[in-house]
Amino acid sequence: MVLREKGEHEDFYLKIGDRWIRVDEKLLRSHPGGSAMLTYKNLDATTVFHTFHANSKYAYKMLKEVMVEQPKPQGPPLLEKTENNSSNSNIEDVNMGKYHLSSEESARMCKNFDIFRAKVRKAGLLDASHVFFARKFFEALALLCFALFFQYKEYYVASALIMGLAWQQLGWMIHEYTHHQHFKTHLWNDWMSYIVGNLLQGFSSSGWKEQHNVHHAATNIDGRDGDLDLLPFWATIGSQLKELIDKDSVTFKLIPFQHFYWTFALPLLRLSWLTQSVTFVATMNTNFYNVYRERALVEQISLTLHWLLVGIQYYYLPNLETRVIYFLISQLFAGFLIAHVVTYNHYSCIKFPNNAKIMENYACLQLYTTRNMTSGTFIDWLWGGLNYQIEHHLFPTMPRHNLKKVMPMVKEFCNENNLPYMVDDYTTGFLLTIEQLRNIASVASTLIRNKSSEYSQ
Repeated sequence: MVLREKGEHEDFYLKIGDRWIRVDEKLLRSHPGGSAMLTYKNLDATTVFHTFHANSKYAYKMLKEVMVEQPKPQGPPLLEKTENNSSNSNIEDVNMGKYHLSSEESARMCKNFDIFRAKVRKAGLLDASHVFFARKFFEALALLCFALFFQYKEYYVASALIMGLAWQQLGWMIHEYTHHQHFKTHLWNDWMSYIVGNLLQGFSSSGWKEQHNVHHAATNIDGRDGDLDLLPFWATIGSQLKELIDKDSVTFKLIPFQHFYWTFALPLLRLSWLTQSVTFVATMNTNFYNVYRERALVEQISLTLHWLLVGIQYYYLPNLETRVIYFLISQLFAGFLIAHVVTYNHYSCIKFPNNAKIMENYACLQLYTTRNMTSGTFIDWLWGGLNYQIEHHLFPTMPRHNLKKVMPMVKEFCNENNLPYMVDDYTTGFLLTIEQLRNIASVASTLIRNKSSEYSQ
């Protein structure tokens, strides 16, 4: 999904606290978080701002400067409401949730979350352990070394599997560093993200930020969360079916079967992200946002070095057949290890339309659209702490080792505010994801039958 729409350079507003801030093209281009700002265009972004920038003195300094410079408008611009006609309303309701809180109830809940967030910060749960992050880094390096050792001993399949596991573990680390969970200084986090991301596994740090920050800001929101856009081979919400029909997409006839081939495509996720990383980094010199243009060279060099190292490693494999087999096993295994985690937490939950009022309530949005996986010592390690996805989404800058500690506090907050806290075993969550896909598949099947009937007449 591309957030930078036609007319994106036109001014819009964000509400932070009691002030509406005018965002012009200059301010938008200078935003270090890329297009995440656009997800709250003309909305109250107070909670999401404080949540995303918990440890950033620079962000608060920048906010203070903007507040001084920009006058408060006479009245906040309203989001345009898209009216669904009767023929499409049922389609667009598939997998969609409903939000019934009044503005007063929502404001009270947001205030409660602000108090809760301050409590969590005071408890020191946003502070990272250098020892923990050093241990995770050297664990990943050890896995890479084991993979190379097994290759040297000519145990090529074992080497490829260990390499895939190393990439998965490094994937959790790039995720943590791009969320600025370790160091208080963003620059150190960025440099570590280039090492664990670009250099060691071929994922673009900036590309990851651009996609992932948007996902956090507007989780499971139609037209805002890019993770919902899996077209043309999958449709996660009803509005995407209409898009496929309007484009007369040749893949539309596959959608009735999407819940069957979903699982088989999970291993391809890493290959998809590698491709996206190369594409993103190759075009960073001309990116709309200043931050990506400024970091283009370091990203291009580090990503090039990654593939150079891969080429050297493959040079020492005995023949072309072994190289191809090694590539497929390592990449597909890593893809599956990543995908079975990242597809569990949100695809199994309800979604909301683009103009849903739940966007005014950050905590409520995260709790309605996020599911935890049952925890355990091994799962905590294998899943990189993302089995505590609820806690992570409420506090994205919280280091992994504190997610389990804050969990009882989050459960208490949910209980006090009559909010859901969804946690299930893997099979339950996986089947709920399949159910969401099957709901769309069923509607697609009906649309295809109706279209065939129209042609036959």
